[in-house]
Amino acid sequence: MKVLLIRPEVQNDAHHASYKRFRRRIIQRSSSEGPAASTPLSTGRQYEPDFEFDSVCQRLELDSPQRHHEPAQRGLHRDQGSDDNIRNDLQPFAILNKASVSVQGKSVMKLAAPSLLNDYYSNLLDCSCNGMIALALGSSVYLWNSETRALVGHFNPSQQLGRPCHQTLSSISSLCWSRDGQALCIGTRRGDLQVNLWDVEQKQNMSCLTSHLSVVSALSWKQHLVSSGSVLGRIHHHDPRAPAPLVGAAVQQEGLCSLQWSPGNDWLASGSTDGLLRIWDSDITGSHQPLTTMKQPSAVKAMGWCPWQRKMIATGGGWKDRELRIWDTQSGTCVTSADTNSQICSLRWEEKKCRLVTGHGLPQHHVICWDWVLSSLSPSYHLAGHSDRVLHLALNPDGTQIFSAGADQCLNIWHM
Repeated sequence: MKVLLIRPEVQNDAHHASYKRFRRRIIQRSSSEGPAASTPLSTGRQYEPDFEFDSVCQRLELDSPQRHHEPAQRGLHRDQGSDDNIRNDLQPFAILNKASVSVQGKSVMKLAAPSLLNDYYSNLLDCSCNGMIALALGSSVYLWNSETRALVGHFNPSQQLGRPCHQTLSSISSLCWSRDGQALCIGTRRGDLQVNLWDVEQKQNMSCLTSHLSVVSALSWKQHLVSSGSVLGRIHHHDPRAPAPLVGAAVQQEGLCSLQWSPGNDWLASGSTDGLLRIWDSDITGSHQPLTTMKQPSAVKAMGWCPWQRKMIATGGGWKDRELRIWDTQSGTCVTSADTNSQICSLRWEEKKCRLVTGHGLPQHHVICWDWVLSSLSPSYHLAGHSDRVLHLALNPDGTQIFSAGADQCLNIWHM
């Protein structure tokens, strides 16, 4: 038997040449093709000196670790087994499993959510006051009636705009229903983003607002005013009825990952990637300094105002923190907290039964219902049904059902 010996320097040269060919092909492909609908960030865009997103990516540490058996990746489609491959072939909201009897702690229905972006900092699920579920999958938004349990339809904001704002599609990063359920606000990931307002009854675009130069990470309504926040730390306030829709703005140094007006529209809360929770007054054209600033050890992504105690707000910590906290926004102090022993990805208040609902990541991927009594938080139910972290939560108008969307590309429905 002959053994062929290759000198190390020859082998290194061969590897270097192979790498150069591979790198050249990737660069040629990314410059000639637009990003796929499931691509989190635009790769075909030419770099501009005033485009600051690259530096933000370097500062923005992902608040959740990769699972030990998953390679780091940015795409949506995973090749981890037959279940994932089958799920990607299903239509959105296709029934995967349906319980014949409602049992406490069991999901009543499991629906398919193919191409749901596995991104801790996105906000892709919301339920209107009329019970209409909006779920963003890639570059499309799907509407599902929670009362009739029927898919109403879907649309792609980039394709239905009245003017050609972009030549390629951009995946959606956030959405939010207006409080009257008549309009849906949508933010995308493209560098020169737009906030799209949709009249659901007429199924047409109301307004296309060119706003941010980075990912729109969070949205919130205040009557006819819609506020948007970006990963560059910009907060913009828009009035779609005005000739010049941008009517106010504020800036913070850190990337913004949550934004919410209080139920009485008195204050605006913003959560940042470095753990700062800021409370702003309702005067969007006045002072641009927050009234109060609070700090937790991880990003303030899961956040929500208490509906029945107007000055209280809840936040959830990431995997390095894992703490559920309730803050008094007037004094800036934490009034109570609970160690959940897992990453908190999402959070919602249920007003009628005075409960708090949280969605979790590692290690168990549970949905937990909390009772808040006498300044004490205690878990009342642990709902198990996801195989990956629970990224998004929504509640139906009467608070009897929980909708949870997970990185396992499933939408689960639970009875409270």
